[in-house]
Amino acid sequence: MSPTSELRDDQGQPFGDHPPRRVVSLVPSLTEAIAATDAGLLVGATDWCTHPARLDVVRVGGTKWPDVDRVVELRPDLVVANAEENRDEDVVVLRSAGIPVWMTAPATVDQALDSLGRLCAVLGHPDPTWLAEARAAWADPPQAGPLMAVVPIWRRPWMVLGRDTFAGDVLRRLGVRNVYAGSGDRYPKLRAEEPAEVQVDLVVLPDEPYPFTPEDGPEAWPRARAAFVSGRHLTWYGPSLVEAPELLVRQLRG
Repeated sequence: MSPTSELRDDQGQPFGDHPPRRVVSLVPSLTEAIAATDAGLLVGATDWCTHPARLDVVRVGGTKWPDVDRVVELRPDLVVANAEENRDEDVVVLRSAGIPVWMTAPATVDQALDSLGRLCAVLGHPDPTWLAEARAAWADPPQAGPLMAVVPIWRRPWMVLGRDTFAGDVLRRLGVRNVYAGSGDRYPKLRAEEPAEVQVDLVVLPDEPYPFTPEDGPEAWPRARAAFVSGRHLTWYGPSLVEAPELLVRQLRG
């Protein structure tokens, strides 16, 4: 039995018996991971796949609304997707067309590293150098805290990180506790007046998905010090995990 046939994605779906040769990625962080592992495998990626900067593949639209017909036309033997970023109906259509779809859904750093390990093994490149470096970086990461923080991801209305999020676990590992981690929602919406009421040490403002700036964001949180951080390093799981601990801690400390 081929080793790839024993590997399952984050939802328990097995892959086939042979490593893929034509891969379409619908997740920017996984596009970067696959390119760092074996760029020759990629034949398609979303319009939002910005890393590596000079990636020359067919673009297939956005993560939420990919051009499924175009994906099928590329004849991939694997599509890589994420349970949160990509729609279930698109996954169903691709699988109905006979295309295997590898789903990821990590909610912690450790889950992300394990998920990436299985994906790289499926690609025929177990334990690439960048993944080993990422594991080492998170084995004993630097600390920015202890700090209590709120982490907005959108405004109008304000939305923040809640329970069971990968980004929340990234911050927790760095000594920053999310005040909304016990929320019933993963991305709770706040009352209009709530930002001014929240008592925390820090408001963590990433540059994606909403592009917070010193002029757009911190004024709503007068009780907290503002820390502007790289959204790619806070929310992506892939090669960016190698430098994420050091970079984020510098940004969180200000």
